[in-house]
Amino acid sequence: MPSFQRPQTPAHEVAIPRGAEVIVSLQGLGALIRSMRKAQHLRIDDTAALCGVSLDLLFRLEKGQGGVGSDKLLTVLDGLGLAMIIAPKQDSLMAGLPQA
Repeated sequence: MPSFQRPQTPAHEVAIPRGAEVIVSLQGLGALIRSMRKAQHLRIDDTAALCGVSLDLLFRLEKGQGGVGSDKLLTVLDGLGLAMIIAPKQDSLMAGLPQA
């Protein structure tokens, strides 16, 4: 079966969002979520209520523990004004971004 090759987009056509980070672990993701929550001066219980998730789920997510469904993760990210971008690890655009 032939492999699918996505056409390469020239680097000058791709804008990296300001503040973008490469997340390589659940702990890094949790730290980013916690940092964004605190930057917005939100308590963890208020954030859980705002996002419509349980306090326990948000606590586990911020601690980088597993068992959080992708639907809940996306709900929390959206509630904090964040979005997830998926890119190949080998992409040259990834090289200059901070890793968490």
